[in-house]
Amino acid sequence: MTNIKTKAISNVNVFDGKNVIGIKTVVFSDGVITSILNDLPEDISEVIDGSGCTLLPGLIDAHVHTSVEFLKDALKFGITTELEMMGGFTSKGRETQLKGVTGAADVRSAGMGLTAPGGHPDELIPKGDGIPEFVLKEMEKMSEEEKAIFLAAHQAQKEEEEIGADVTSISGAIDFVHRQVNNGADYFKIMIEEGTVMNAPGLPVIETPVLKAAVDEAHKLDKIAIAHVLTAEAAKTAVEIGVDGLAHLFIDRPDWTKELIEAIAAKGIFVTPCLVLNSSIIGNSACHVAHDERVEKKLNEDWKMTMCSCFNTFPEGNMKDNFDNVRDLRDAGVDILVGTDVSVPMPHLGGLAHGVSVHHEMQLLVEAGLSPIEALRAATSVPSKRFNLLDRGSIAEGLRADLLLVKGDPTINISDSLSIVGIWKEGESYHS
Repeated sequence: MTNIKTKAISNVNVFDGKNVIGIKTVVFSDGVITSILNDLPEDISEVIDGSGCTLLPGLIDAHVHTSVEFLKDALKFGITTELEMMGGFTSKGRETQLKGVTGAADVRSAGMGLTAPGGHPDELIPKGDGIPEFVLKEMEKMSEEEKAIFLAAHQAQKEEEEIGADVTSISGAIDFVHRQVNNGADYFKIMIEEGTVMNAPGLPVIETPVLKAAVDEAHKLDKIAIAHVLTAEAAKTAVEIGVDGLAHLFIDRPDWTKELIEAIAAKGIFVTPCLVLNSSIIGNSACHVAHDERVEKKLNEDWKMTMCSCFNTFPEGNMKDNFDNVRDLRDAGVDILVGTDVSVPMPHLGGLAHGVSVHHEMQLLVEAGLSPIEALRAATSVPSKRFNLLDRGSIAEGLRADLLLVKGDPTINISDSLSIVGIWKEGESYHS
């Protein structure tokens, strides 16, 4: 019988996902937090001195498009869970996909999102019948078993696209929802994107009654529904059809924004602003973050190049509108979640990288007017609550030992979240 090691992080300032609870000792064993004490108990196998440090729950990125390698990149920065908003890591397949994989974040997925044929994100995807070059590059790192799994998923996606020709009808959209749920989707996503903000005006969008039917069906199947929106008009439609969350923040600020925010708040809809994305869309790179000495050594050249690029598809936008929108949503009582919309390392998808962009997003939320504690909640307890991941997102007895130890105090200075000393996922130490 294997002896289970009991570990303790002692003398550490603890942010438990909601509040700072002071200097404590956090004990964990067999992947689970077993106690939070004022003193160090006896019979501890390993003691980590947390003096001068703050202990946080493992961080959650509530909007990504990911892969096995990218899940590993995320964990380097203390992101212990990524929530995929379109991709292949559904509950039906991820156990096989992640079998034997270590040093990677946990993941949940929406599967395929509901979009019109030729609709978003078609404008962002390299054209051609084959597998995109950046995917082929990643496949070179895979084992034969992983390649077989990926190719099967790729073929299934092509078949899904062919089957999905009827998604513009109510019956077709309802069938699409059922296929996603049967394929193991953890939640459901729709696209409301006509393309102006992406410099692709005129993208086809599914009609509102059809989208509403899909959202209603997802709810009948006990799945939350999330909408991609980048404008206030799209957000208004999403609110009207009854979504549970907005996967983005509307980048504009029309004179009726106050009424929109009131409606979002009244319906209990959460918002994942992805300010890092909106900043990139407006034309700002994240080069200054990429070259932070706490970051640079953890990024390969492809990701550095990507962070030093930007979307730049809507340069007429401005960050003040974005910050005002976030602050007004917060003031109205809307749940704010940290998300990034990071995907692959390519210049036209710039300003983003797995893991580090979560920290950048928290910095931007603070710049928008949230307190550091509110920004940290947005990356821990709030997404765990809204996505029903109740075994994580907080430091409490009985929860997963997903932990991030940082030097300093990010509840006062949010940038300290990048001063990483230690990372644990389900109690296993990971050294980035």
